[in-house]
Amino acid sequence: MANDAILEVRDLRTSFFTDKMEVKAVDGVTFDVPKGKTIGIVGESGSGKSITSLSILRLIGNPGKVKDGEVLFKGENLLDKSEAQMRKIRGNEISMIFQEPMTSLNPTFTVGKQIGESYRIHQNLSKKESVARSIEMLKLVGIPSPEKRVHQYPFELSGGMRQRVMIAMALACNPELLIADEPTTALDVTIQAQILELIRDLQTRLGMSVIMITHDLGVVAETCDHVAVMYGGQVVEFATVDELFNNPRHPYTVGLMQSLPRHDVDVEGDLSIIKGSVPAPGEMPSGCRFAPRCPFASDICQELPALETDEDGNQIRCWIYSEKWDGDPEVNVQRDQ
Repeated sequence: MANDAILEVRDLRTSFFTDKMEVKAVDGVTFDVPKGKTIGIVGESGSGKSITSLSILRLIGNPGKVKDGEVLFKGENLLDKSEAQMRKIRGNEISMIFQEPMTSLNPTFTVGKQIGESYRIHQNLSKKESVARSIEMLKLVGIPSPEKRVHQYPFELSGGMRQRVMIAMALACNPELLIADEPTTALDVTIQAQILELIRDLQTRLGMSVIMITHDLGVVAETCDHVAVMYGGQVVEFATVDELFNNPRHPYTVGLMQSLPRHDVDVEGDLSIIKGSVPAPGEMPSGCRFAPRCPFASDICQELPALETDEDGNQIRCWIYSEKWDGDPEVNVQRDQ
């Protein structure tokens, strides 16, 4: 285990099974999360981001299954743990902010009862003590009148408040690792900025590590130290946030960057787009997953490239950077930036 890594994901593979086929939703994902740092996982919808996070916490239910790989948390493989052991870890040492708080929160329980569940399960606090601690957490995440809100139901709160309740639930037991799955989805830009600032502030205070799952590269630039770009259930590029934005290498990453509107450059006409769409998980090509949409695809792309690591620890999964590349020898995936 790397000295500074609190989590190591190694060759993680998760599939969903039907009567007719196996659908490989996560196919050989590998990355590290250093202590106290934030790793961003980005990609279009259907790239496997959320399934990766659910696999880490062993929350994949039938017809899905984590088939292979390792998820090393503080040196111990979570995939070898019993369900009872995982219940002690979830919400205590590793917590998760789920997408869509209106559907993730139980509408039949007050927010105080839902936050307090973590205290009752993991810290054996009484009902009175758990309510008091829940009020403290609501105050910590910036909810006004926490003594009143703790007795309210999710439908009585705004979208921004519900998101803060989800964060309060996730941070109740001071976890060492927080997985934030699209924590600012459907929020306006002002509330989004407040939520991101809140997560950064709490991360500094608690010294926790964060996995930030998003499709918003602006969020990545603002919050992350390293970034894993996913496509078709695989990591296609892994780099520091500065390296990724200043020197994107994979054609998919370059396409994502070129599709961003820029405030410092006058752009004439429409923004650049990545043609086509992410294939359905059961219809992935056997070679490079991105080849059908890649403007530089060559014959060798019918084979699946390996995820190569350079001397700086950055990773790339693309034949263009291989000695086996049989396409245009002068190709430069950044030439149109």
